[in-house]
Amino acid sequence: MRSVHVHEVRPRRMPAAGFSLIELMIVVGVIAILAAIAYPNYQRHIVKTRRTAAAACLHERAQQLERFHTLHLSYLDMSGKPPDLVQCDADVAQHYRLSLSGVEARKFSLQATPQGAQAAADTRCGTLAINQLGIRSVSGTATDTPEECW
Repeated sequence: MRSVHVHEVRPRRMPAAGFSLIELMIVVGVIAILAAIAYPNYQRHIVKTRRTAAAACLHERAQQLERFHTLHLSYLDMSGKPPDLVQCDADVAQHYRLSLSGVEARKFSLQATPQGAQAAADTRCGTLAINQLGIRSVSGTATDTPEECW
């Protein structure tokens, strides 16, 4: 009679499912590099968006003054005061202080001065200003090229 040998049947070893620690660290490193590139660009975009909103608000206020001038032939009312201007939306007011100065019968100057974090981040353009002739100016380092700030 033949003897039957019983062989142990071992299950085949399957590769482990999931990620190794090295693979995970590589992914984390790639994400960190992308974030380091994207975050400063995002911050510059936020500063520029706020500045653009302030410039639009200045244009709206200048148009409001021009409409007043068209009706009264002066930028001053009967009591010698400039008209009350409608304030900008809360988002602009949070980052810029709007002011009207140098108002006379035939001239004015509107300014949007950055406040808080906007002032620290936007040194290139600084305060935006526009007068009755539509001449736009800035107080920051871009005084030679104010168009880039408007």
